[in-house]
Amino acid sequence: MDGTCALSSRGNGVSRDVSQHMILFEDDHILAVDKPEGLASIPERNHEIPSLLRKLTDERGQRLFVVHRLDKEVSGVILFAKTAEAHRNLNEQFRRGCVEKHYTALVIGVMLRNQGMIRRPIREFGSGRMGVDQRRGKPAQTAYDVEERLDGFTLLRVTPRTGRRHQIRVHLFSIGHPVAGDPRYGERSPQLGLPRLMLHATRVRFGSPSGIEVTVDSPLPPTFTSVLDRIRFGHGDASDDAD
Repeated sequence: MDGTCALSSRGNGVSRDVSQHMILFEDDHILAVDKPEGLASIPERNHEIPSLLRKLTDERGQRLFVVHRLDKEVSGVILFAKTAEAHRNLNEQFRRGCVEKHYTALVIGVMLRNQGMIRRPIREFGSGRMGVDQRRGKPAQTAYDVEERLDGFTLLRVTPRTGRRHQIRVHLFSIGHPVAGDPRYGERSPQLGLPRLMLHATRVRFGSPSGIEVTVDSPLPPTFTSVLDRIRFGHGDASDDAD
């Protein structure tokens, strides 16, 4: 966070007991949840399909305000506001770029550069698919750092500087390294069989309306680490766990 976003003190998200294992952080204003892959952040057109928002509101008997979203296929930290005032506060932080989001991504191919910044405008092309369009797209920036090079894959730490839909997936695909397990962006043949989209929201840093700076971390889930282990230790193809 830059100087305009700085706060006076810092808090850290702490996991709760087993009955609330999805809750990573909570105060009077904000709820941070560990979303599993395959669960929509908000209700879809078919309201019979479960969503994280509905699950939380039903279980807690409390209205929650949507601040941002994670794609259904993505796991990790997601924030909800507990009051209208907190909702306005967080929306303003997102607008000013004061919320830091970090992701872990496994991409196809071995990346040669240790780090980089992708600056390519994005727009919607129809049927929910996004893509790079230099003339008509909206500005989008994604920073990445290589964490580990594997056999045919690269593990990245990814930091989006803007918040376009599918931004990380589109940007990495546009430079020739699509996220593993993503049939929407990239060649279908090497993607099929992977148990999940290999993209996880690992950290969010924001200012709580209570006046502290909060950092919430989400560890990589077993569905993600099991694929990494198979690649690292050569126990067959990365897709062997998928049935």
